[in-house]
Amino acid sequence: MLDLIKKSMLTSIGLALKTKDELEDLVKDLQKRGEMSESEGRKFLDDIQQRYDEVQEKLEKRVEKSVKEFLKKTNIVTTDELKELKKEIRELKSIVNTMATRGV
Repeated sequence: MLDLIKKSMLTSIGLALKTKDELEDLVKDLQKRGEMSESEGRKFLDDIQQRYDEVQEKLEKRVEKSVKEFLKKTNIVTTDELKELKKEIRELKSIVNTMATRGV
């Protein structure tokens, strides 16, 4: 399941990059034909880049949420959970060592 999500994401990103390149080529072509000024072309590409960045950020958040939900459903321990457990173990060892040195 995780592999499928990863492949889907990579495909989506690849398509987005291909589309961006094609848009840049289209703007250049329109500029050459005089149908769009250089400043209009730059503004258009800047607007597209901003929208692309916004969509990419939303997509990354959705994928992160989906992966976390998947991990939760499959009972796979996350790195953060493992770090928290290690921290608790260190704290418990410290308490046990302190108690042992006091003779409790």
